[in-house]
Amino acid sequence: IAKWMSPSPTCVRPDDTLAAAKKLMDAGRFRRLPVVESEKLIGIITERDLRQHWGYLDATKVNAAMTPDPLTVTPRDTAENAARLMLLHKIGGLPVVDSRKLVGILSTTDLIRALLNVIQAAEHIMDD
Repeated sequence: IAKWMSPSPTCVRPDDTLAAAKKLMDAGRFRRLPVVESEKLIGIITERDLRQHWGYLDATKVNAAMTPDPLTVTPRDTAENAARLMLLHKIGGLPVVDSRKLVGILSTTDLIRALLNVIQAAEHIMDD
């Protein structure tokens, strides 16, 4: 996973407002943001979470809408394992943690990039 994840992802804190989270998501074109406290992952906030609180984004804190203790992978996990988790749980991204410290995030786009890399490597082998 370390090879494919986006390192040092943009994060929010639990006491930030959903409006602040939306602004970060819009600016970075993200669909999800890890929620951290003292560098430790405590949750994740998604576009779906924001939609459920539409009209109250300025008044609602991230910790009221986030998914606490989200599924995670480690930098040493395989892309195959991450893809299985994402398919099984119907999610589009996984925080990457090392000893509960957030070190990256893995999205479906990252996994597609990994797949293309494998396909290109296989084609190169077949051409030789």
